[in-house]
Amino acid sequence: MLRQTLYSTTRMGLYEIIKNKWTDKETGNLPLTSKILAGLIAGGVGAAVGNPADVAMVRMQADGRLPIDQRRNYKSVIDALSQMTKQEGVGSLWRGSALTVNRAMIVTASQLATYDQVKETILEKGVMGDGIGTHVTASFAAGFVAAVASNPIDVIKTRVMNMKVAPGAEPPYSGALDCALKTVRAEGPMALYKGFIPTISRQGPFTVVLFVTLEKVRKLLKDF
Repeated sequence: MLRQTLYSTTRMGLYEIIKNKWTDKETGNLPLTSKILAGLIAGGVGAAVGNPADVAMVRMQADGRLPIDQRRNYKSVIDALSQMTKQEGVGSLWRGSALTVNRAMIVTASQLATYDQVKETILEKGVMGDGIGTHVTASFAAGFVAAVASNPIDVIKTRVMNMKVAPGAEPPYSGALDCALKTVRAEGPMALYKGFIPTISRQGPFTVVLFVTLEKVRKLLKDF
């Protein structure tokens, strides 16, 4: 909850600000490349803000799968952040941040740019009006594109964030690229798409709810 609040609020708000700033005031148009760039910037900033909560979430989710003697047993997100800071330093809160930022940039750019572009195309072609049907269709397209683009990064990010490093020992992975190469060598290229079905099953409905809600809020603010 904390991670989504920090991450989503920042990226969605910043994307709208940048998009409105760059939109041609006379025509109301914004090229797809500009939408993608706005998404990249907004996603990167949002991820940096939400990374500490993201690391805590990944560790807490994985804790139950670890042997009892290796579990961290965090009581809450706040406890996780506190223990990480004390035991591993403040820098541990941004462990894997490069992956998180890259993922967020790709997800935000693909998700928001796809939604806006598909919605605009549907309206321009007169396929549907600016209603729930258009919003749901554009949302599903955005969710699918975002899932395809982000799944490999999700796999690598989770492995890097969750790796345990014994004192004085070499870490299993030296970085994101090393993790990707070792994963592909050991398990094949499709290992990067492990968990894709759960990802798209989660990403699809989430994206629909996200954008349909966003459209309702936009309408309320405009009417207000």
